[in-house]
Amino acid sequence: MTVDQAAPPGVAPPSVGRPVAGARSGPELVPVIPVSARRRSAPRWLRRAVVPVFLLALWQALSASGVLESDILASPGTIAQTAGTLVSDGTLPSAMFVSLQRVAVGLAVGVVAGVALALTSGLSRLGEDLVDPVVQMLRSVPWVGVIPLFIIWLGIGEAPKIALIALGVAFHLYLNVYAGIRGVDAQLVEAGSSLGLGRWGLVRHVVLPGALPGAMTGLRYSLATAWLALVFGEQVNADDGLGFLMNQAREFFRTDVIVVCLVVYAALGLLADFIVRTLERLLLQWRPTFTGQ
Repeated sequence: MTVDQAAPPGVAPPSVGRPVAGARSGPELVPVIPVSARRRSAPRWLRRAVVPVFLLALWQALSASGVLESDILASPGTIAQTAGTLVSDGTLPSAMFVSLQRVAVGLAVGVVAGVALALTSGLSRLGEDLVDPVVQMLRSVPWVGVIPLFIIWLGIGEAPKIALIALGVAFHLYLNVYAGIRGVDAQLVEAGSSLGLGRWGLVRHVVLPGALPGAMTGLRYSLATAWLALVFGEQVNADDGLGFLMNQAREFFRTDVIVVCLVVYAALGLLADFIVRTLERLLLQWRPTFTGQ
């Protein structure tokens, strides 16, 4: 019925623009279901544990069948029993405590030295000309190769072990903090200057916060290097620590003890990395990042 046509008696004419009952007024809207809601997968912790569990089961099967001899590599069951024995008699906790002390002292020295050099080189062109060439030259030298010099200079006590850890830590922190400082947007510095911030105000409120992501990345690399340097450092006339246990186990072909020490090294490294990542989430809440799909 059109507007020009008359409506039957007793029937009101339909209003213009009002849809007629039963007629389709437009395309049908279908609710969109996110892909993550349609695809149900296993929990993430379960997916992350699949490959390690499979490798352990394969390792145990090869050891039980005799394909992998105990003289070459002990079975996971033997390693677990050895770890329990070392923990119960106090040998492993004592060695862990000594190694943690060495890493903590070396890390502290390396962090102070690396950050101080990076600030000197990153905040001043004169400091860059004086510091950066020397650091880049020393960085190209394998830090493990300086162990003989450290022994000659510092003796065979704790000093060369701590110095080796500090050296490896300082280089990583220097590179990342320096790159973070020089990577700060120049427009932010100009905006801070226009707001009346002086030199130290710019450093405190603009430059250092901008360099913080690079510093946290450098700290993660430094922690990994610290544990690696500890392995080498504890090979130098150590009388306690995880490296000392590994040296003793090597002399008696105790692969189970060696693997236990390696697992402890890995666990301590993962714990340190977890602490740094937690600090990143707390200190860098202002920086949105992509977390994967």
